[in-house]
Amino acid sequence: MNDLGNIALWLALLIGLWGSAVAFLAGRGGAGTAGLRASAERSAYVVFGLLAIAAAALLRALLRHDFSLEYVAAYTSRNLPLFYTWSAFYAGQKGSLLLWAVVLAAFTALVVAQNRRRHRALMPYVTGVLLVIVTFFVAVMVFTTNPFERLASMPPDGNGLNPQLQNPGMVFHPPLLYLGYIGIAVPYAFAVAALLSGKPDAGWLEGGTVRRWALLSWLFLSAGIVLGMWWAYVELGWGGYWAWDPVENASLMPWLTLTAFLHSVVIQEQRGMLRRWNLGLAIATFLLTIFGTFITRSGFISSVHSFARTNLGWFFLAFLVLSGVGSFALLARGWPRLAPSSRLESLLSREAAFLLNNLVFVTIAFAVFWGTLFPSLSQWLGGARVAVGPPFFNQVSVPLGLLLLALTGVGPLIAWRRAGAGDLKRQLLWPVAGMLATGAALAALGVRDVGAATAFALAALVLVAVAQELARGAASRRRQYREIWPLAVARLVARNRRRYGGYVVHVGVAMMFVGFAGAAFKRDTEVTLRPGQSAELRSPFGNVYRFTHQGVSLYDQLNRFVTAAALDVYRDGRYLGVMRSEKRQHFDSLERPSFEPSTEVAIRSGVREDLYVVFAGEEGNTEEAAYRIAINPLVWWVWFGGLVLALGGIVALWPAGRSPTRGVA
Repeated sequence: MNDLGNIALWLALLIGLWGSAVAFLAGRGGAGTAGLRASAERSAYVVFGLLAIAAAALLRALLRHDFSLEYVAAYTSRNLPLFYTWSAFYAGQKGSLLLWAVVLAAFTALVVAQNRRRHRALMPYVTGVLLVIVTFFVAVMVFTTNPFERLASMPPDGNGLNPQLQNPGMVFHPPLLYLGYIGIAVPYAFAVAALLSGKPDAGWLEGGTVRRWALLSWLFLSAGIVLGMWWAYVELGWGGYWAWDPVENASLMPWLTLTAFLHSVVIQEQRGMLRRWNLGLAIATFLLTIFGTFITRSGFISSVHSFARTNLGWFFLAFLVLSGVGSFALLARGWPRLAPSSRLESLLSREAAFLLNNLVFVTIAFAVFWGTLFPSLSQWLGGARVAVGPPFFNQVSVPLGLLLLALTGVGPLIAWRRAGAGDLKRQLLWPVAGMLATGAALAALGVRDVGAATAFALAALVLVAVAQELARGAASRRRQYREIWPLAVARLVARNRRRYGGYVVHVGVAMMFVGFAGAAFKRDTEVTLRPGQSAELRSPFGNVYRFTHQGVSLYDQLNRFVTAAALDVYRDGRYLGVMRSEKRQHFDSLERPSFEPSTEVAIRSGVREDLYVVFAGEEGNTEEAAYRIAINPLVWWVWFGGLVLALGGIVALWPAGRSPTRGVA
């Protein structure tokens, strides 16, 4: 089966080369175009089938513990639970490349099948571009990091999986990110196809194909980022969920530009504006995914999330440069034909708000890009590595993020073309009143952190704005159809899922900003306690928590040794329960223990605050234990806001059905 997988990779490489070549020939037209087009389409299906065979072969080797394969021996062991053996498929460099290739091949086949009778002038180029990308990934595997590479002699057991990856979040976080990254290739392929065809007008956006793929990628990428934040919070034990690590930034940058793209597409559809913006954003978003792949696989940038230092990243750098130069050269060639069909008529218009929104997104993305790249550039150019840490990113992103939050609430309320003073007053009265009332209440409660108070007030602006829009639309339906409120709201959303799904996304964003702002009020302490001793910590909400050390216990569990420390927890004298934090010593294999321990954090989560306890270790041979204890306010709002954001994306993506009645939206 391993040999079959290797043969499938080689065949996929050859057929991918053939399919991409004939696809571009078909796009040029001329005699035999129909046959070339059909051959390219069949090539896309065959490449997917071959890569599916290769993926099945590797998965079989992992589940059967076939340690004759170097990849299987490096990332699994006989005592590794089945749940994590599955995730070993993408835990390493070789397997993750195969996952990327097979998913992109599946997306390519799906796009070809969906559009056999649509976008006839574009589809040969779309197929060709997607097959070129797939073929590149297959070539990298075949010539440099073949997942079916064999060892000279088969060991009795493997090295096992990194303990920090043995967490449910890491089973789902990487695939979701990969699905988001990979799906971005589809809008990019349509953008390049529009430029190659010599017709870079709105035709490539017609039918909603590009928008749906962009939204699907955005949804996967959003879910992957939030799940990665949750994993960092519960697994790494440092008490936060975003550290501006280079690999975290690599996922954030395409998310920012993709979000900008989804907004500016609306302007092009409604007003025929931002055609150049949209093509540029589609190209830039794809290039940022390749850039992220480069920095995680080259060792060019140091990160706890990156793969081992190899020469593989330089293949991605070459691909990145060639793709960037070629794509932007095409954009420059088509620039004269991309003039907008209408002009910005007023700064008080929805177009202007959306344009400012896009400028802020792109500015944040550039700042993150520069801050991520600068330490390595400074070392390469001057020999000394200049560190760029969270303070830089926070100084840039916090004020711009607050501006984005304000635009999230105000932008959808402003009329297209030109907003009159009366209309603005009618639309903004209640949202602004909600914002001011929230600010006044926070001041009365003694909140003095300006950034956090601003975030809370702007979140109120967004929530009131969305509630107002839903209430007005539902009230209109009630007047016309005599529907009860829940039915009116449900049918209102069903009639325009794209619009109201976007509003739900805005609610999720506002909730996440509330959670982010809560970090300004964090309280923490470090204590060493003997059994029966206690420590107290006051929360920002005025509650006093007491933590009483019970003792330390040792036991074996599954594939690890566990040292656990327990605390009794009281709030204002009332007993809440026990919190247990663990130090784990994993086994790489049945024969030798892991060289790298892991920590299991104890978390008691609530709507207002989280209790966060980390067992830092024993003191001597006694049951005395060192703890790091923190009270993290409003973290729950980050996770719940992420769920609401994903729900809004699903609503916006869900195919529109027939409305049960005719009425106003």
